[in-house]
Amino acid sequence: MQTILLATRNRKKCAELQSLLRSVNGHFHVCTIEDAPQDLPEVEEDGESFADNARKKAITLAKASGFMTLADDSGLCVDALDGAPGVRSARFAGDSCDDAANNALLLDKMRTVSSRKAHFQCVLALATPDGICDTVSGVCAGTLLTKASGQGGFGYDPLFVPDGYACSFAEMPAQEKHRISHRGKALQAALRTWLVDGTFKIV
Repeated sequence: MQTILLATRNRKKCAELQSLLRSVNGHFHVCTIEDAPQDLPEVEEDGESFADNARKKAITLAKASGFMTLADDSGLCVDALDGAPGVRSARFAGDSCDDAANNALLLDKMRTVSSRKAHFQCVLALATPDGICDTVSGVCAGTLLTKASGQGGFGYDPLFVPDGYACSFAEMPAQEKHRISHRGKALQAALRTWLVDGTFKIV
């Protein structure tokens, strides 16, 4: 059976990807970095785009592990902030800050802003151990609330209301969020592009 390594140490993101992949009837086993039989290197996310970071993580960990590797880089892009926090979404308030600090900083920066349009973007990269890599992406547009609402999800989910909905990602049932989210759309594209006869292939 084929092994697919998920190139993330973010437990909540890993759980979301695992949940999305469990719905697929395929001949593959999903392995996390913690499950890997060897120690794997940390990968510095220093790219200028989501695609740069996703490719770097996928290629580095595929070569190190010997497994085909799926990497995600994603974040929130706010129109009024010229696309920020963007690739720095997880580190918006500082390298050691948590979701609460990031959300608080975003709310502070948006305090006097009238237009609250934003979108989540996700790029998924799939890499083989010999360095072949491909990417797909997904986007979910919406608006930002003026205060957090909901206990589910992670990251900026309590502040983000997707277009066509009256609740935040953090208030939405997980199954519905997975269907419409940036990560869900990227994975749907990944399955259309890379899943061939139940296994992942770059063709």
